[in-house]
Amino acid sequence: MNAMTLVRLCSTSEIPEGEARPFTLPNGKLISVANLGPEEGFRAIDDVCSHEESYLHEGEVDIDFETIECPKHGSVFDLNTGKPRSLPATIPLPVYPVKVEGDDILIEVEE
Repeated sequence: MNAMTLVRLCSTSEIPEGEARPFTLPNGKLISVANLGPEEGFRAIDDVCSHEESYLHEGEVDIDFETIECPKHGSVFDLNTGKPRSLPATIPLPVYPVKVEGDDILIEVEE
């Protein structure tokens, strides 16, 4: 089993409510972190759509449904499970646990 470590991505103020920002993890993986507002907090998902490799951080975040939409073909992904909620995407994306400590957004990654 691989060890996990917390990596700081940014401060909470760097991702406006209802938007997502891209980050590259130390292992090279591209992720998107979405701000679902003060009640729901932040979610992290692979940034590359499983349908045609478009960047999810460029799409719309829906705070009410906790989803992110691919800007290329409109597939909507659940930010909690990574599962697509609409076609054309059919393959789920990995999601990552996000932790907020003070003003820091941290994500757990394998070492």
